[in-house]
Amino acid sequence: MKFTELGLGPNIQKAVAAQGYETPTPIQAQAIPAVLKGRDVMAAAQTGTGKTAGFTLPMLELLGGSSARPKAQAKGNPVRALVLTPTRELAAQVGENVAIYSQHMPIKSTVVFGGVKINPQMMRLRGGVDILVATPGRLLDLHQQGALHFKDLEILVLDEADRMLDMGFIHDIRKILKLLPDNRQTLMFSATFSKDIRELAKSLVNDPIEVSVSPPNSTAKRVKQWLCPVDKKQKAPLLIHLIESNDWQQVLVFSKTKHGANKLVKQLDAAGLRAAAIHGNKSQNARTKALAEFKQSKVRVLVATDIAARGLDIDQLPQVVNFDLPQVAEDYVHRIGRTGRAGAEGAAVSLVCADEIDMLREIERLTKTIIPREEHVGFEPIHTLPDSSLDARPRPSRSPKKPRQNRPNRQQTKGDGRGQSQKPAAKSGKGPLAKKPGGNSSGKISNSRRRSGANSKPKGPQGSGGNRGGQ
Repeated sequence: MKFTELGLGPNIQKAVAAQGYETPTPIQAQAIPAVLKGRDVMAAAQTGTGKTAGFTLPMLELLGGSSARPKAQAKGNPVRALVLTPTRELAAQVGENVAIYSQHMPIKSTVVFGGVKINPQMMRLRGGVDILVATPGRLLDLHQQGALHFKDLEILVLDEADRMLDMGFIHDIRKILKLLPDNRQTLMFSATFSKDIRELAKSLVNDPIEVSVSPPNSTAKRVKQWLCPVDKKQKAPLLIHLIESNDWQQVLVFSKTKHGANKLVKQLDAAGLRAAAIHGNKSQNARTKALAEFKQSKVRVLVATDIAARGLDIDQLPQVVNFDLPQVAEDYVHRIGRTGRAGAEGAAVSLVCADEIDMLREIERLTKTIIPREEHVGFEPIHTLPDSSLDARPRPSRSPKKPRQNRPNRQQTKGDGRGQSQKPAAKSGKGPLAKKPGGNSSGKISNSRRRSGANSKPKGPQGSGGNRGGQ
């Protein structure tokens, strides 16, 4: 199937062709015709599958194409279509997506989010807009100040609905829904349809068409995954070694905390690797600048927290590094989905210490994949990692040991006159955290050696299509 067969007008087809796209992704091929029919849609698709274009293209066709409904009057700053996103970066990139594909159409669109001055946004809303991309909090602020109204709203899109719930936006979403007309078309896009998502959908969609193009929690098939066992204190030196020895020029690194991200940026800069951090404590201008410089290859390493990096769309991003494993196993799938997109090859490596074995076990169980282990000489950890955690079952209880006989102490103990004491039994060296004999045998850095792990790549969607974004 080609884009020319989906029922999109010539102006949109021209814009799509200019981006080099000829064939729609599975989510686009299924969602676009359903949206054009005016149906409500619930679409489940993983990161990198082109789902943003899956709702952007038909929305533009409905608003400004041959099948467009009468345009709303400009009185009172009306909004015809509203796209809600959980984060600033995702809002900005969806807005960019809309601008690209509507460049040959009389469509007015704008993007609003928090962290920046509200007055310029109010000015852009004067006279109304066809498409408004917004984060929930700033949208409510603008509505309270009378900067817009939704009486003429035709289309509502909830992008990354699962992340909105994770970030605690459910109350804001409910407030917004009370402001919207019931007679509207609703499109709901989410990585998964969890129980909470389906509960939310009851108040959102009407007789929806469900579209799902990837199995739950699958990882991108074009992404090579592996992990490096390493002690926590050696993670930063190992990351620097990997970047330099592999000549990685563009690396997205995930940190568990804001403080950790800032600390890692300082360590990378000290090693001569220009780096920048994006997280919730950074101003919007700083985050926008860091992302822009990373895309332009002025910054070699971008260190981000999960909230800041969800939905980032960077063309041909070759390398993702999990400096810390995520607390939630599902976030691993979203993290490595930053690479291997639009048909390109990608790689994702995780630096895993002994404290993260439980998180690793959850990730491997969730993805049903044994992530290959690969140690690097000079960075061998004190404690080894288990070769696999997929079949980790409770160990059978050991039979009781016979009590040891008391042995005479070399020095007679004082006080009780017995002259004997019982020496505690030595702890067993077995188990996933057992110490390796010999420790580090060399301080030199050399090539890596593979320890274990399956070579089969996990199956998943091929990323292509529209831009995405995240905070």
